[in-house]
Amino acid sequence: MTDEELFDAARTEDDGELMPHAVVKRLVNGEPPLKVFREYRGMTQEALADAAKVSAGYVSQIERGARQPSQKALAAFAAALNLDIEDLI
Repeated sequence: MTDEELFDAARTEDDGELMPHAVVKRLVNGEPPLKVFREYRGMTQEALADAAKVSAGYVSQIERGARQPSQKALAAFAAALNLDIEDLI
């Protein structure tokens, strides 16, 4: 495929949301995805915890790397942040 064909194919699969460079840079630099996307969405740890029906302490522990989230929690976080689970892994 040519570059133009690849670009056109990518555009047809685009979900419409573009991430700012600053968000992508933070993810590439290894910051915790949950924290990066939570802050990008303008949510506090408490607001995310409420939306995901978990404690704010649990959110904090995941963001600090002290705990790994369960699949159920990942799904709840993804839904609250309007993301795919893969975005948080």
